[in-house]
Amino acid sequence: MKSHRPPIAQKQTSHGSGWYQRLFAWMMAHGNATYEATVADRKRSLFAELRGNVLEIGPGTGPNLSYYPRDIHWMGIEPNPYMHSYLRQEADRLGMQSIDLLTGTAEHLEIEDNSIDAVVSTLVLCSVKNLPAVLEEIKRVLKPGGRFFFVEHVAAPQATRLRRLQNWIEPLWQILGDGCHPNRETWIALENAGFERVEYEHFRADVPILSPQIIGVAIR
Repeated sequence: MKSHRPPIAQKQTSHGSGWYQRLFAWMMAHGNATYEATVADRKRSLFAELRGNVLEIGPGTGPNLSYYPRDIHWMGIEPNPYMHSYLRQEADRLGMQSIDLLTGTAEHLEIEDNSIDAVVSTLVLCSVKNLPAVLEEIKRVLKPGGRFFFVEHVAAPQATRLRRLQNWIEPLWQILGDGCHPNRETWIALENAGFERVEYEHFRADVPILSPQIIGVAIR
């Protein structure tokens, strides 16, 4: 198969200005403990079989690093440069030796075709600007049989009170949440993305607005 790498667009550093990027990074570094406690067992089980070259899109301040096997080669694509110092500190604390951290966006991955064993995304697909393009990029870089592991918050069922609230608050939430769409039907996009198989389940997380969530694996 002929290698294809899409043209690289001008990189986004984040959805906001420099002060907001810095503030958002600080909030992510200091405000995730409660959420992580609620999903720790699910993440530990999901990531237990990660091996080889692992790419994480939007790793933020590194909350997932503690769940990963120590023998992987980890690569991260994080658009907010103010997240990087927190992430490197966490990697150092955990003794991770083989890491590469880049600034960029998931819509344009500067990674060769068929070169990645696994891609990870947690609470990221809600905020990407072009979800179908991101899923195409993930398929492109995965090796045949490679797996995409995800934990994402998604839209509540239609006609429910929570869905109406998600729809109503979306414009403000995008500003406060660095581009986050609380009502995105991400599971439908995954089903239609052309993966060989997509396996996931819905679950409820004790987080206002950002529930329900899905957890699962898509296989190229």
